[in-house]
Amino acid sequence: MNSKADTNKKPHACEVCGSSFTRKYNLVIHNRTHTGEKPYACEICSSSFAEKQSMVKHMRTHTGEKPHTCEICGSSFAQKKTMLTHIRMHTGEKPYSCDICGSFFAEKQTMLSHMRTHTGEKPYSCEICGSSFTHKQSMLQHKRVHTGERPYSCEVCASSFTSKQNLIIHVRAHTGEKPYSCEVCGASFTQRQTMLEHMQTHTGEKPHSCEVCGSSFTRKYNLVIHIRTHTGEKPYACEICSSSFAEKQSMLKHMRTHTGEKPHTCEICGSSFAQKQTMLTHMRMHTGEKPYSCEICGSSFAEKQTMLRHMRTHTGEKPYSCEICGSSFTHKQSMLQHKRVHTGERPYSCEVCTSSFAVKQNMVKHMRTHTGEKPYACEVCSSSFTRKHHMLEHMRTHTGEKPYSCDICSHSFITKHRMLRHMRTHMTKKLCI
Repeated sequence: MNSKADTNKKPHACEVCGSSFTRKYNLVIHNRTHTGEKPYACEICSSSFAEKQSMVKHMRTHTGEKPHTCEICGSSFAQKKTMLTHIRMHTGEKPYSCDICGSFFAEKQTMLSHMRTHTGEKPYSCEICGSSFTHKQSMLQHKRVHTGERPYSCEVCASSFTSKQNLIIHVRAHTGEKPYSCEVCGASFTQRQTMLEHMQTHTGEKPHSCEVCGSSFTRKYNLVIHIRTHTGEKPYACEICSSSFAEKQSMLKHMRTHTGEKPHTCEICGSSFAQKQTMLTHMRMHTGEKPYSCEICGSSFAEKQTMLRHMRTHTGEKPYSCEICGSSFTHKQSMLQHKRVHTGERPYSCEVCTSSFAVKQNMVKHMRTHTGEKPYACEVCSSSFTRKHHMLEHMRTHTGEKPYSCDICSHSFITKHRMLRHMRTHMTKKLCI
C-alpha cells in the first residue's frame, strides 16, 4: 500500500539504479550522473555541467555577480544557499548535530566533515603522492603544491595564493581588518585560529604535547617545529649557501643576509631593518621603553636577550668556552672574538688604510680617526668625543667625581689611567730610598 503511494508521489523512476523523482526534469538530470553527459558549457573556461542552473551559478565566479544579499549586515553572495548559511552566523542557528559528541553546526557539510575526526576517514587522495585528506578542498589545495598553481591573486600587490582563504587573510594586511576579538582582553586578530590560540594564553591550555620530551604547546605548528629539534630535520635550504633550517620563516629571514633586503622601516627616523623584531627593538631607543627588568638589581632593558646576559653578572655564569685554551665567557660574541687571538683572524678592514681588526666595533671606532666624526657630545659644554668612554670621563670634570683612589695615599682621580700613573710615583720613591 505504502509502496504504491510512494510510486504515485514519485512516478519517474531511473531504469539504472531505481531512484524515483516527482518531476521528469529531475530524472533527466539524474540520468546524466550515469551517462556522464554535461551539455552546458562555460563560455569563458572549459568547465561543463549536467544542469543549466549549475552553469549559471558557475558563471558568477567569472563575472563576480553576487545577487543574494544578507538583510542583517549587507554582505552579498553568489549563491542563495551560501547566503542562508551566512545568516546563521547572525541568528546563532546550528541545526546539524554530531551523533557522537553532540557538537552543533550551521552547515550539514561541516557536520559531516567533523564526523571524520571521530571515524578517522580520509576519503580524498592525491593522485601524485598518495597523501589522503579528510576534506576534498584540502586535497585540491594540496595538489597545487605539485602543480605550482596559485589561482587566487591579490588586487593590491602581486602576491598569489593556492587557496581563497589564504588570499582573504592576506588582503587584511592591506585593509587592517581584524574581525576576530579575544573575549578576555579585547585583542583582535586577522585569523580565527590565531585568536583561539591566543585565548590559550589566558587559560594556560597547551593541548599539543611532544611524545619524546613531554613539552607542550598551544599551537600544533609549534609542536611540529619543536619535534625537529629531536629529529634534526631541516627541510628548508638556502639556495645561495649551504645553510638549512627547521622553519621556513627562519630560511626566508636568512635569505636577507644575501639579498640585503630590509623591508621593516622605523617610522620615526627612517632606519630600515631585515627583521621586524629588530625594528621593534630599535623603536624603543626613541620611546625609551625598557620592558625587561632584572629580578636581582632592578635594572631595566629594551631587549629580553640583553636582560638575560646582564643576569650573568649576578650569577657568574659563563656558558661559552674557548675550545683552544678553555677560557670561558659570559657572551657568545665575546668567546668568538677571543678565539681570534689564537687564529690571528682580523676580518674587519679599514677602507682608508691597511689597518684590520678582530672586532667590528674597534674598526668603527678607528674609522673616526679618518672621518673626524665625534658622535658623543658633552651635555654641559660643547666638547665632543669619538668614544663614549672618553665623553663619560670628561663629564667628571664637571661633576667633580673621582672614582679611582690610590691605595697608598688619599689621592683620587677622574680616570683609572691617571691613578695608575700616580701609583708609579710611589714606586719611584721606594726605588730611590
